[in-house]
Formats: sequence, C-alpha cells, structure tokens
Amino acid sequence: MLASKATKRQRASERSRAFLGNFIERLPYEIQNKILSYLDAGTLICISHVSKTFYQLANDEVFWRNIYKQLLMKKAMKMVGEMLEMTTLESQDQPSGYWKLSYLKALSAWNQSKWKRHVRVSRHTGLPQHAVEILRRHVTWELTVRDKSKKEATYDLAWFQFFETSVVLCWNGSLWPDLDQISTIRLHGVRRVALACPGLKAPGWRSLMDVVDMERAIKNMQDFGHDHHVELKPVKPDMVVGLWKAQGSVAFVTFTLHLYRLLERSTQGSSLSPHVEPMVQAPFDDIDLDYGLYGYQLHIALHSTEYEIMSGSFPQLFCRRDEICNGHIQLIAVHDSRLSHHVTLSGNVTLPWRCEALRGEVKNGCIMTLTLLDEGDKPFWCVSSPVATKHLEKPYSLYYAAQHFQIHYQDSEGQVLMKFGQMDPQEPFFLVSLVLYLTTDKVNKHFQQEF
Repeated sequence: MLASKATKRQRASERSRAFLGNFIERLPYEIQNKILSYLDAGTLICISHVSKTFYQLANDEVFWRNIYKQLLMKKAMKMVGEMLEMTTLESQDQPSGYWKLSYLKALSAWNQSKWKRHVRVSRHTGLPQHAVEILRRHVTWELTVRDKSKKEATYDLAWFQFFETSVVLCWNGSLWPDLDQISTIRLHGVRRVALACPGLKAPGWRSLMDVVDMERAIKNMQDFGHDHHVELKPVKPDMVVGLWKAQGSVAFVTFTLHLYRLLERSTQGSSLSPHVEPMVQAPFDDIDLDYGLYGYQLHIALHSTEYEIMSGSFPQLFCRRDEICNGHIQLIAVHDSRLSHHVTLSGNVTLPWRCEALRGEVKNGCIMTLTLLDEGDKPFWCVSSPVATKHLEKPYSLYYAAQHFQIHYQDSEGQVLMKFGQMDPQEPFFLVSLVLYLTTDKVNKHFQQEF
C-alpha cells in the first residue's frame, strides 16, 4: 500500500515536471531567459538534463558570468588569495563554457581552502584528524575498466568502510567484462563540487590514483582464500579481485587505502596524472651510528571489511647497530616474554564480503594497516593490505598452549611478522610477537645518509 502511494506520488511529480517543461518551452525565448535567470548553479545543472532546449538555455554564458561574478564578490572568496582576476569579467571574447568552468573551479578552490583550515595532524597516528570527515562529505572514487578491444566503462563505488587509519572501497562486478578480457583498471578520486543537484551527480574533478596492468597482474595472481561462492585473488598489495567460483567472472573489486596523504592523492592530481608529492628536506636526525635507530612509534591495526579486530600503539622502538642483519633493521614492538604488551583480538580473523544480494566471508584472512612514525612523529612507513594467516604446527609460546598462527607481510620496503597464541580453545587469541624489518635502503633514503 505504501509502495503504491509512493509510486503514485512519483508519477504525479513526473507528470508535473513534464507539464512545466512543455509549458516553459512554448514561451518566447526572452521570457524563458528571464525565468532561468533567477535559478542558482545547482538548479541550472539539473535543468540542463531535461531536454536539448533546456541544455542550451541553462548553459547561457550570461547566466554563468553573473553567477561567477556573484561568487567573486563574496567576502569569503578573498581568502583564496585573490587567485581569480576580476578584470577577466570585462572580457566578452571567451570560448563557450568558459564562465561555467571558471565558476566550478572557483567554488572548488573555495571549498579546498575551507578544508585546509580544519585539518590538524594527530600525534597518535601522524595523520590528519579530520581527513575522514572531509573525504566522506566531498570525495568519492571511481574505477575505469578498459578491455582488450579498448572499450572503457566507468563504475561507481558500491560501498565503502572507514577505519581509524584506512578505508576499504568496493565495486560490484555484475556488468564487468570477464577477468581475462580486462586490459587495465584505473582508480580515480573524484572531488565533488558542493552543489545541490538532486537525482544527479554533482560536477567533479578527477584525480588519477592508480593504473593497474591487469594482463600482467593476472599471470602472477595466487589464491588468497575462498568460501562457497567466491575466491579472492590479490592483484597488488592494496587491491583484491573476488571471482565467482562457478563462473570465474568478476564478483567485486576492493581497494584498501591508507589514509596517509589520501586526501591529497584523491583531490590534487589530474584525470591523466597522479598527485606528485612535494620534495621534502630530509629530517634532522642526531643518529648515533654506533648506537642505532631510536624514538620510533608504531600504530598497527587488524580489521576486516566491516569491523576492527585489533588495534595497538607501541612507542619508543629502537634498533642497535649490531642487530642489523641481511640489510634489514629490526624493530621489536611486542616480545613474547612481556605479557603486559600482548594485545587481545576482539573478533574473528575473517574477510566478510557483500555483493548485491549475496554475502559471505573468507576465513583466515584480514586487513593489516600499519603506520610507523619516525622520531619527529612523521609517517615513515605506511601499509594497508589484506594479509593471510598461517597456522603453526609447533607451539610458539608455552604460555599460550592451545593454538598458534602467524601473519607475514613483505614488500620492497620491509617486512612484518606477527605471531598469535591462544591459552584455551574457548579463549580469544592474543598478539604475542610483533617484529618489523625495515630495509637499510629505505632508512638511508629517508635520512639521506648511510646507516
């Protein structure tokens, strides 16, 4: 009954809009222009999707020039640093769409100036405290899939989940080409302009974040885990493809992104090139080469795609020079003999997934998000990646005599080895050992000196 009433109201609204649109289209051009001159930018964009006539009317250069001028006259726009010249308003010889584009650029610059005033860095994680709020309100992400015949399709985000230092993004693959037909996948951040466009996407600026060569990646893909419906295939450390077991076609694609510089990467690149981090002077370090590294802080979390499993911070990490082995610097965050440092896991180590009407979970896997800060509280090594668990046959710790498993992560900059134990089969698991291995090349590059 309620659905029927809602359908009737929707049809009545559509008939009203159609009648109003037909009525306005029959009016003389001068009256049409007069009516549309009272509309704001968001309404003009909505109107432009009604018909070809309205598209031409709503993109009139005079309308957008006046809207642009009104924005420049606002007092708040002076905070942008007078980046927009008032003298250009006097020029009439501009290409079609110039004033609309200028308005959208100016509004976007205004929004970004407001974001920067609210961003504060947390000493706990070294990350912007309000980045998640800004990303939720103003940014989304898109995937552009190109097949081997060079056809492209862009897919909107199906769902996302923020955590303290990372975000999980998921796209459903119901209309995707088969995996072996995909040539490349491009990830874009999309910064939406703050305009009210009911029922339509607000205009936005795309920022290239990643380009994945799927033809090369498919050759090296290995099984990560599976359940009754899907199997997971890691493409790269932060990207996983879920395949339907019965068909082998794409069920979903997920990206797990660390929040470090995510706001800049999602908003400050172009559609063809990614954001380039500015050159930063090497931090001052009074490192004693005979003593080693010291003063490092680690924040690490394990979580699924839906909930947090474990989170912990470990300050004052250090490594003596004689502990350097095979080109790696060892930082011990949790030692098995220090029971007070052991951290409890608050949930099952699984990776839940959802795709349209189906749900499931892949066991023995989760997402690890790591943030290592240097002695100046600056992010030094940031990782966010799905990781698999491996059960240990031999007991690692006599204190935890029930079951043991480990997680091992490795990339070009370092390794993470985590070991877990259980006192009793009915009790939760504990993190009993956590060791980081940083390459000396990474440390030397960061401080621009030999260690």
